[in-house]
Amino acid sequence: MRTLSYDHCGGQERLLGETIGECLDRVSVAHPRQDAVVCVHQARRFTYGEFNTVVNRAAKAFIRLGIARGDRVAIWSPNNYEWVVAQYATARIGAVLVNVNPAYRTHEFEYVLRASRAKALLLVESYKSSNYVEMLYEVCPEMRAAEPGRVESWRFPELRDVIFIGRTHHPGMFTRREFAELGDELPDDAVHARQRELDIDDVVNIQYTSGTTGFPKGVRLTHHNILNNAYWVGEMLRLTPKDRVCVPVPFYHCFGMVVSNLAAMTHGAAVIIPSATFEPLATLQAVQQEKATVLHGVPTMFIAELAHPEFASFNLSSLRTGIMAGAPCPVEVMRQVRERMHMKDVLIAYGMTESSPVATCTRADTPVDLRVSTVGTVMPHQEIKIIDPATGKTVERGAQGEVCFRGYHVMTGYDFNPEATREAIDEHGWLHSGDLGTMDAEGFVRITGRIKDMVIRGGENLYPREIEEFLHTLPIIEDAQVVGVPDARYGEELLACVKLRRQPDGRPADPPTEEQFRAMCEGRIAKFKIPRYWWVVDEFPMTVSGKVQKFRIREQAVRRLGLEDTSVAAHRDA
Repeated sequence: MRTLSYDHCGGQERLLGETIGECLDRVSVAHPRQDAVVCVHQARRFTYGEFNTVVNRAAKAFIRLGIARGDRVAIWSPNNYEWVVAQYATARIGAVLVNVNPAYRTHEFEYVLRASRAKALLLVESYKSSNYVEMLYEVCPEMRAAEPGRVESWRFPELRDVIFIGRTHHPGMFTRREFAELGDELPDDAVHARQRELDIDDVVNIQYTSGTTGFPKGVRLTHHNILNNAYWVGEMLRLTPKDRVCVPVPFYHCFGMVVSNLAAMTHGAAVIIPSATFEPLATLQAVQQEKATVLHGVPTMFIAELAHPEFASFNLSSLRTGIMAGAPCPVEVMRQVRERMHMKDVLIAYGMTESSPVATCTRADTPVDLRVSTVGTVMPHQEIKIIDPATGKTVERGAQGEVCFRGYHVMTGYDFNPEATREAIDEHGWLHSGDLGTMDAEGFVRITGRIKDMVIRGGENLYPREIEEFLHTLPIIEDAQVVGVPDARYGEELLACVKLRRQPDGRPADPPTEEQFRAMCEGRIAKFKIPRYWWVVDEFPMTVSGKVQKFRIREQAVRRLGLEDTSVAAHRDA
């Protein structure tokens, strides 16, 4: 009798049946003196009692501005404590928080602000090379002559209020203090009354997916979606009020907002914010200074921390666990994180923004070999299956296919985009991930690549993830990304884009020739899996959330190799 690649987990406890604001109230009453948020780079810290008070004040200010249930409030900022306050204050009054990627420039920002129909916008002045205030004036010049709270723009007809997260007065904007004082005359019951009107299935958050072509799609997520996903992630981590979760991942992304902030809150744990955006040194310093017990990150972040010249000088012994997610984790990196960073119980989580985001996760008692080679098993109260992409039928255990999810965590859809929603969620409620994977007899899932990332060389299907895993075992290589580039004879050829380890004295290693790279692989992997092209780089093109942009590597490699006119699509994953 055949066994199909389908699994579900009922969960020993019920799902939470409350809104995010109600959950924060409950936790704040239970743990009023426990640290809730510690922002290291701003030198600010709040207990749960203090934090709930600040959130209520911001919620009253939003009500005073006229923000109603279902209105959209956008935030354009790197990580800071104000971001977390906005996250909970908007949820408390039934507003929909729209996360704007801090890396966006004017074209992308204008699209998201208009597409989301945001009524209010919070933003910082600038970060690194991005001046958010000037970019806002560029796309909304009417603001320069507007009074705060009276913005009128033909491009953004819904936008009325802009709140500057800072003290500087800018035309058309409230300062942080002016905003906070707006609701001081309102009674606290104004917030409580609004909170009682809300439903757990109200949309509370819109996150824009980083598409490789065209404009991103807004993923609509509810209180029920993300609060329960966060709670069960916390359960997998065995969080308690004694835990301190260091969060170097961006809040605008599900990893930071849900897997980090919300997961900590549901268990009364503290959130530690080391820096505005990821900095390996600041992260290591925050772990040591705040005695963090949990550290989250994508593989590239852990790689950067392990490779930092001062790594050995930090005491990381307080760490016990964390989540590694967002991209496939090389086995060797996982081993180093467990051994050198003291994170013996580190977990691998897998999912997507559209699944709130975690769909599978390893457990603390998962055997080490499975913890470093799989993304675990299905989360409680969820279903998972693997299908043949061509037929849609569930494949047998061990066979490769597309990973699909169903359950409380599946988004309500893409904002104002029913066609894209129908393409992502089928008539039976299954969310199609676009990822290739297998499921073994025990239900453990292995992600083998993206359907669109698969490289077809002379009719042979090649999976970059498998080759990347091998390249990480070569002592000279610190990190590797494998892509397909067009080839007139075979259709596609493999290119390995690699970062080399530095020598003990800190100097960069001399890059081997392509022939020397290939010689390192010969006899260890099949000849047809050895990349033809090799490219040594100092950094990979990255998203703000730390994901490597393979399509950018491919585009750059095609130009570098002069393959633009080769008669094979160079951008199959676009």
